[in-house]
Amino acid sequence: MENQNFETLAIRTQTERTQFDEHSTPLFLTSSFVFEDAEDMRASFAEEKDKNLYSRFSNPNVTEFVDKITKMEGAESGYAFATGMAAIYSTLASLLDAGDHIVSCQSVFGSTHTLFTKYFPKWNIETTYFKAEDSENVEQYIQPNTKILFLETPTNPAIEVLDLEFFGQIARKHNLIFVVDNCFATPYLQQPIKYGADIVVHSATKLIDGQGRVLGGVAVGKADLIREIYLFSRNTGPAMSPFNAWVLSKSLETLTIRVEKHCENALKVAEFLENHPNVTLVKYPFLKSHPSYEIAKKQMKLGGNIVAFEVKGGIDGGRNFLDKIKLCSLSSNLGDTRTIVTHPASTTHSKLSEDERNEVGITAGLVRCSVGLENIDDILNDLRQALD
Repeated sequence: MENQNFETLAIRTQTERTQFDEHSTPLFLTSSFVFEDAEDMRASFAEEKDKNLYSRFSNPNVTEFVDKITKMEGAESGYAFATGMAAIYSTLASLLDAGDHIVSCQSVFGSTHTLFTKYFPKWNIETTYFKAEDSENVEQYIQPNTKILFLETPTNPAIEVLDLEFFGQIARKHNLIFVVDNCFATPYLQQPIKYGADIVVHSATKLIDGQGRVLGGVAVGKADLIREIYLFSRNTGPAMSPFNAWVLSKSLETLTIRVEKHCENALKVAEFLENHPNVTLVKYPFLKSHPSYEIAKKQMKLGGNIVAFEVKGGIDGGRNFLDKIKLCSLSSNLGDTRTIVTHPASTTHSKLSEDERNEVGITAGLVRCSVGLENIDDILNDLRQALD
């Protein structure tokens, strides 16, 4: 059937059934595949046939997962990776040459920042950052050798929201490859390709899995760009395992209902925190107090499951809050069924100087809360007793 809705695509996009007529896709735990004869093998390796050769290149479970994400994002093609960072690295490394330049929002995931500042410069690939609040002046950072415009929205962990339509126009005007990390929103809440993104990347480890079980990453977008990413990746080897792909494909079948509940709980958490005397600031895209509330409402269905808030007392206040938590998990992961809290200044970003943290919106008392699927009263009671 043509023109299926989002939820149906997530459930009914499925690998062709085997001779056993199974209802649910089986696991294809094989490293390689066989051929009928010499001509079949030759034609397959010459890519005259669309056939699996080796699971580092493709595998039925991985193909099913990629096909789902591709359709859900409105993309042309895709490739899946062992982790989200493998997806980001491989996407950028395959499309960039020595001497190229990246323009990126300063608020990016920590490992992405490390790629930009520590590893890519070794290959003469430089990055210029702009601040989220200075988005309207982004063109001044574009150079003759700029090739990629990179951003994530909402950002991690400060929950800034960037206008995808605006950046899509900038990318087209300057003939840049526009890459968007859509991890926090998932394809259900936001589809950057509608606004001009050329490539969309995800850490499937987060909300796409949604239960803290497996690692994974995926990149989808324009077919010609994905072709370059595929050729790079089949030779460098960051492929997703068939088992993880099988788990993630099944996870996508419940993505809509899970994310809707996450968002419902997160909004209630944000509203509670905004009225607590020991909280000085709350950042959540669908709070009217968020500086980019109108942009978030334009490009997102709901506000996501991540709430950032500032507790009184600076670093000691943030650590004290974590020590008093009883129900919520202390972990660096996010997007789980379980509510997770972390204090970036004393953990994930503790190696940065205070000035460097402030530059990306990580203040001393900032707490990131990945709101889970527990009963909302239990989540609020735990946050209340820890704050009180």
